[in-house]
Amino acid sequence: MFTHDELLTSATTDDKQKFNWRNFWYPVAFVQDIPVDRPCGFSLYDEPLVLFKNQQGNFTCLQDCCAHRAAKLSDGRVTDGKIECLYHGWQYGGDGKCLYIPQLPADAKIPTKACVQSFLTVERQGILWVWPGKLEIAEIESIPIVPVLDKPGYIHTDYMVDLPHDQTYLIENVLDPAHVSIIHHGSQGNRKDAQPLEIEIIENSTRGIRAKWRGTKKPDQVWHDVEFVAPNLVHNIINLGQRGWCVGLVSYGVPLGKGRCRLLFRGYRNFLPFTLQFQPRWFQHFKWNKILEQDFDVIARQQQQIEQLGKSLKEIYLPLKTTDTLVIAYRKWLDQVGDGLPFYQGYATSKYPEEKISPNNFLLQDRFSRHTQICSSCHQTYQIITRLEQAAISFAVGIAALAIVIDGSGYQKITALIACLLSLALAGIFDQFKIRFEHSYQD
Repeated sequence: MFTHDELLTSATTDDKQKFNWRNFWYPVAFVQDIPVDRPCGFSLYDEPLVLFKNQQGNFTCLQDCCAHRAAKLSDGRVTDGKIECLYHGWQYGGDGKCLYIPQLPADAKIPTKACVQSFLTVERQGILWVWPGKLEIAEIESIPIVPVLDKPGYIHTDYMVDLPHDQTYLIENVLDPAHVSIIHHGSQGNRKDAQPLEIEIIENSTRGIRAKWRGTKKPDQVWHDVEFVAPNLVHNIINLGQRGWCVGLVSYGVPLGKGRCRLLFRGYRNFLPFTLQFQPRWFQHFKWNKILEQDFDVIARQQQQIEQLGKSLKEIYLPLKTTDTLVIAYRKWLDQVGDGLPFYQGYATSKYPEEKISPNNFLLQDRFSRHTQICSSCHQTYQIITRLEQAAISFAVGIAALAIVIDGSGYQKITALIACLLSLALAGIFDQFKIRFEHSYQD
């Protein structure tokens, strides 16, 4: 079993300091998935932000609101390291200052107020991080990376998806080992393995929660490690016995807004590296799409049910010590720090705006909306397959037209017909393959 320091570097938060959601690092996306030739919009707790590459070739983050007339900068374009508003062409640099206004006379100065707020960004372990708080207290060392990923012998795969529920429900889900045997039966779990768990909380503070757990069906089962690092990381380590093998599940939650969040997931292990090394990234994502889609709508509907009931979780939940200890500890953590969050659902308390989550809000998103369009590997593969399908159909139509107009032998026409049918069959194969990038596995 790894020691705490070997597992990860936790974000540092003074227990005596008042909790403020802004004074933390937030992962936005894997760097390889961020477009380099256009703006990339996102949000934190419904505050609109935008990423783009500045004149120095570094990613920068600005408020996604033009100083002119509040158009979204993410709808614009990037030109020579500046972001240009689609509405009137105002251009901003990486520091948020307006550098060019097409409608301003050449001898006129750009108004001082022509600027937007900028935010500190840092790339670490292949992830882009944003600091929305006070710059004077930002510490790069407090970014919650996972040092074991930098050690030789460890391999990992990255996966990103947008989810139709609040971040707190995502954190609750990945802190809950008991659900794996049931909801992931046939993929990662087996209903026969459902059992009481022994859960021991080792540390619990505003910095987060550290614990270990194990099954009780057999005597002396191996302990597994889990840690929640405030405000957005859950790190699960599944220890596989005396060989020292382990599987790690790193889940970063991004609070995009009410009823929506983003998951940046890293699965890693220290054995059988060849099984991942020769798999394309998009192929690995087929597996994670299927596994994680087993959770999505269940959790979204859980949140809707809770909101409609209008009661506290303390009144709604019937927790078991043998399954729900970590879940309740996390919800109580939210009770403790909730004053420093824009909105939250704790165990005994909550804070939400008047507007409730609509029953249809984001639920109808398909795999393309949730994952493919924000994943560089899957989106590129999807575009290639789409072009191949279109080419096969065009070839089939062309051959069919040629067979009609040519004055050839029956043999030639039969050959053209066979080529046409083969092309249509190939287009059908491409179409079925394309569906795997578009629809959830239940569809």
